[in-house]
Amino acid sequence: MAKLWSPQRYGRVAVVMGGTSAEREISLISGKAVLESLLRSNVDAYGIDADSTLLQQLMQACPDRAFLMLHGRDGEDGKLQGALEWLGLPYTGSGVLASALAMDKIRSKLLWLQLGLATAEFAELHAHTDFDAVLAQLGPCFVKPVFEGSSIGIGMAETVEQLQAAWRKASEFDAHVMAERWIRGREYTVSVLAEDVLPVIELESANKFYDFEAKYVSNATRYHCPAPLTAEKTAEIQQLALAAYRALGCSGWGRVDVMQDAAGAFWLLEVNTAPGMTSHSLVPMSALAAGLDFDALVLQILHSSCRKEAMHG
Repeated sequence: MAKLWSPQRYGRVAVVMGGTSAEREISLISGKAVLESLLRSNVDAYGIDADSTLLQQLMQACPDRAFLMLHGRDGEDGKLQGALEWLGLPYTGSGVLASALAMDKIRSKLLWLQLGLATAEFAELHAHTDFDAVLAQLGPCFVKPVFEGSSIGIGMAETVEQLQAAWRKASEFDAHVMAERWIRGREYTVSVLAEDVLPVIELESANKFYDFEAKYVSNATRYHCPAPLTAEKTAEIQQLALAAYRALGCSGWGRVDVMQDAAGAFWLLEVNTAPGMTSHSLVPMSALAAGLDFDALVLQILHSSCRKEAMHG
């Protein structure tokens, strides 16, 4: 882990949260938790609920750095990161390109495939798609908005009618929609802090799959941390997750979601570059298993902004 500065040396920190994406409410909860943590650690921090005046607010307040807790569009997709680069304002998490690539599930997969990293087979869906051909190719599948997170707009399909209905539902959230082969098996998530891979978590949902309700609402979802994997399998999934994270150019922190099929093989799903920090969130759970409580984790993430500061300096 990075050697931290004194709280005062970080200066004034703007915790950016909320925004206008479909993940706004989760972002507000995450941002509030981070803000309260920074204040407990004696960091001079304040919150900003991001709207169309965000950049003006930042220019007027002149913070020393930004802790980005925006999830989804306009906050996690490289747009805000690019604006902050222009302002010369250090920020937490991944840079412009990595944020944009990770948000784009299709291009993430194309890059991983090119590098020989295992990821579930997929197809892009649109109004003129041959849905029969997609189902014949993929079999039972998940349908997802390409540029959304938190399982928003996701659906399952085992028939052509279900596939078309799931596409219509996902299209309400995003003009770009994909179908991904349904890997029946166990679901894991691997958190990365800087270049350190944290303990693996296995997710056991009471729902048919790990959907929005299972992530943020249900108390029936079970989390196993560290995941009950052999040492060999633990090393394998951690190496795969770190390779996926590095392939996209991620930095600071992130979370890699992975499936394991019945044969024991691992398959990459996606990388989150600004994961949730709520009471149900996975990065804090994994960090705690590695000996980092919530406040220590938040300070480590904050410190990731110092690398960008050094680059600009």
